[in-house]
Amino acid sequence: MKEKLLKGKDSVSSFWASRSKVQKGSVIGGFLLIILLIGVITFASTNTNYVPLYNNLSTQEAGQITTELESRGVPFELENGRSTITVPEEQVDTLLLDLASMGLPNNGSIDYSFFSENTSWGITDNEFNVMKLDAMQTELANLIKSVEGIQDAQVMINVPEEPVFATDVTGEASASIVLNTQPGYQFEGNQIEGLHHLVAKAVPNLPEENIVIMNQYFEYFDQNTQQTANQDTYTHQQTVKKEVERDIQRRLQQMLGTMVGNENIVVSVTADIDFTQENRKEELVEPVDIENMEGLPVSLETIQESYVGEGAAEAGTNEEVGTGEGDVPGYNSGDNGDGEYELDKETINYEFNRIRRDIVESPYKLRDLGIQVAVNNTRSVDNELEYLSQQEQTSVEEGINSILNSIITSSIDGEYNQDLVPDDKTSIVFQEFTETTTPSAEGTTGIPTWLYVVAGILLLIIIVLLFFLIRNRKTSDEVVDQYEEINEQTPIPDLPEKEESEATIRRKQLEKIAKEKPEDFAKLLRSWIGED
Repeated sequence: MKEKLLKGKDSVSSFWASRSKVQKGSVIGGFLLIILLIGVITFASTNTNYVPLYNNLSTQEAGQITTELESRGVPFELENGRSTITVPEEQVDTLLLDLASMGLPNNGSIDYSFFSENTSWGITDNEFNVMKLDAMQTELANLIKSVEGIQDAQVMINVPEEPVFATDVTGEASASIVLNTQPGYQFEGNQIEGLHHLVAKAVPNLPEENIVIMNQYFEYFDQNTQQTANQDTYTHQQTVKKEVERDIQRRLQQMLGTMVGNENIVVSVTADIDFTQENRKEELVEPVDIENMEGLPVSLETIQESYVGEGAAEAGTNEEVGTGEGDVPGYNSGDNGDGEYELDKETINYEFNRIRRDIVESPYKLRDLGIQVAVNNTRSVDNELEYLSQQEQTSVEEGINSILNSIITSSIDGEYNQDLVPDDKTSIVFQEFTETTTPSAEGTTGIPTWLYVVAGILLLIIIVLLFFLIRNRKTSDEVVDQYEEINEQTPIPDLPEKEESEATIRRKQLEKIAKEKPEDFAKLLRSWIGED
């Protein structure tokens, strides 16, 4: 067999060596072309063009359709976050008709057409109320989805039970709505008010304050009301105070956490807010030219009079004219002599800035602020606790103080910011956090329950394998023992030796001479050749 393979190899090598370069190139090119054609045909026959069967499906609808496709053995793919199902292009039309005849996709919701289609069914009052509520939720969700910027909506309505007695008070309904909004779309204030009003009018006995609307990012869309009807002044003020304290606390926790780690610092904030609201009116008159304290001249009146001759009163005697008892004012009743009269009068009317202000002061002014910071003075080095040195604590305290002083100065209102000492408003304490070290130690030594389950299963498998291995070994040992017993009982006879012929004996003698005495063997061969 080996000789045939060698002969075939030699013949192929000689054939290939005898060919020219053109012939060799033609053979290689044809071989590569055949491989390429086979690959293209294989890819074209195995590649399937997938096209969308349904788009924008909910999780429930996608599950129903994929289950049906799997039962039919139809290949499919899920895209766009499992909301789009794609199938082979040649099967789209058939699948659309078949699934439509089966009522798929079916989101499991009930609309108001359900009652007209199933009026002949006998249902109880409870079943009717459940279907009615489901239909109300479905129709309200469809109504909300028609609003711009909303892709999908899910509505949950809680309707209280009807009172048994007429004297009982009917409870209020509530609604929770989750919107799937378009990315980047921002609702305006009037749109949020419209959604609350729409839901309140669609459900009986549903106040607008019992409606909660949020989107898929957990952003709440609350009404732009400063205070609800059921909320008194004290509760409202405490809510504002907590929001201010929480906002400052979160910012400080984030900033200081980047310095020493969130697990090594705790921040507490207390705020004092002035809720006094002031309404006042101011009517101010200010000069146009503030430097010279002058107004803007709008009119100018100049009067000049002069007279020379007899009967003219002398200048400067006007105040004496007609001043006697029974005299006519302005008429000279005395002797008229020679004199002269002159009058210069100039009147200028100025206009000033008249400012009227209706001022409503904000009722939320941060009057005082106190910040307490607790810092962990230990750190873990090679699973051992190590305390911070005094120099390290001083460095950390200086960094925290600079941030706290900036926050306090910028947060407190300017009216109360006079003679402010930020260091008096802060407190920094270094201590060991025992509560944070205990969970970490337990987390490093604790073994999860699933690990015990896996270890038990592996141990059971090992025991079963050892059992079968020992059993097989015992079986093989028994077979070997039986075989040995049979050999001992029935000894195998030796094979008969064949008698050697004279030619065989001579050949062995010649081989022995050739190995041991090659010179004598050569002489013997030459003598045989000479005789021939």
